Amino acid sequence: MFRPQASLIVLWALGDDRTRRVIERAHEKAIETVLRWLEDEVAQTRWSSGRKRAKAPALVVSRWRHFDNRDGFPLLHDHCLILNRAQRPDGTWGALDTRRLYQHVVAAGTLYTLAMTTEVCEELGLATAPREVTPGLRPVMEVAGVGQDLIDWSSTRREQIDQALVGITDGYVKKHGRLPDERARHGLGWWAAQDTRRAKKTPKPLEQLRAWWRASAILRFGKEMVDGLLERCQAAGTAIRARVRPVVDTALAAVDVAAVVFTVRRAFARRHVLAEARRHLLETLRGRGFTRGLDDYIADAALSRHARQLTVPVPGRPAPDQVTYTADFAWPHRWWVAGIDGKPPRESSRYERARVASLALQNAIRDARILSGARDEALAATTSATARADDHHDQAAPHAVDHPDRDAVLTPAQRAAAVQAHQQAAMPEEYLEGRTTAPATWLHTPKNLARLAAFTQAAEARSRIVADGQQPKQPAKDVADPARQQHHTTQPDPGKGAGHNR
Repeated sequence: MFRPQASLIVLWALGDDRTRRVIERAHEKAIETVLRWLEDEVAQTRWSSGRKRAKAPALVVSRWRHFDNRDGFPLLHDHCLILNRAQRPDGTWGALDTRRLYQHVVAAGTLYTLAMTTEVCEELGLATAPREVTPGLRPVMEVAGVGQDLIDWSSTRREQIDQALVGITDGYVKKHGRLPDERARHGLGWWAAQDTRRAKKTPKPLEQLRAWWRASAILRFGKEMVDGLLERCQAAGTAIRARVRPVVDTALAAVDVAAVVFTVRRAFARRHVLAEARRHLLETLRGRGFTRGLDDYIADAALSRHARQLTVPVPGRPAPDQVTYTADFAWPHRWWVAGIDGKPPRESSRYERARVASLALQNAIRDARILSGARDEALAATTSATARADDHHDQAAPHAVDHPDRDAVLTPAQRAAAVQAHQQAAMPEEYLEGRTTAPATWLHTPKNLARLAAFTQAAEARSRIVADGQQPKQPAKDVADPARQQHHTTQPDPGKGAGHNR
């Protein structure tokens, strides 16, 4: 199923005829883009129990459109049913590799969202802004200017699901004695959606639905707010486009993509990196257009520069997009987020830790660039002052362009500093027992001061024994370990073996 973001649905439902046609045309183009990508890059036919595969020449797809949800509120979406048959190289027809299609569902969804949002924003002069739906999870890029009250007005199913989810989560806590983790929350959300799902109703014409939606919105928000919706969105888009340049720093984008995917998944494939690269473009460009193929370039750069292959290569197997990778970034520590509105504290999500780790490494690379640029300026005496100012501005800007033939090169010392900064910034300023990110401060916590004092006392006692010429009654490693002194006996028990005191 293909569906736009909630803000685009509100614009489609309450906007004029031109706005509606632009959104529907972008919706159709985005679906065609995704289906073409699935045909060219993903779809394969298989035979001989999956041992033989070949690229599928085309997909047979049935598509139908719905305009509203089961409560009658606007929800533009298309259902696509893919026939599980494709033509083989010899002309016969066989089954599709459905597992491969399922693995690329997320990458296909991010491609649709990116293509759909970019088309509408470029055509209508809009821009996007992040909106947090669930605390700790990735924000949704919505059209700037569409208020949360309008989104809540159209998202009746979300309100029903949230109300049902409270009771389901309470039952989970009583049964398991703990709060659900991220995977369990997804399952509980699906359960709540099924429990609140109403039966289908008789479909109505789109013109009748739009008239009812407009009357409902005017009664709730007023005619001025509904009629001026597009103008407010265009004004907000103009302000965002004035400060966001339509260029992408591919070196920093590759770092961000690799750090986020590694922190969230630990081991990943190219499809995961490609999906994250498309999310990065959507979050960075805010609806601005970009060069075709930039998402693939960023994904390849993230894999080649910051990933390490785990899968052992075998001729013919596995396919290039099935190879598993990992990265050598430091694994960020967990921390706790203080609760608000009377809610208890919650553990930081994997996405929150990934964002902190990624931003730390990007800042380290920016610093290395600035230092390298300053060194080059000092050596190049023939460079004009104006050109030097422009180069410095491009290096320090958050959305500076980085051409494929001008990648950031870090020396070993700069790379080590970047990894160290990434490791330190991936931890919070303070968490359990007063531990901080500074090693010097960490040594002075009460627990470590007590441990250091115990080691010091043990070392001094052993020094006095050696100075007096006496032989220690126990192995030296046990004397230096204060945690084992309380379990020490003068003579080991022969019947219980040498590992008794351990």
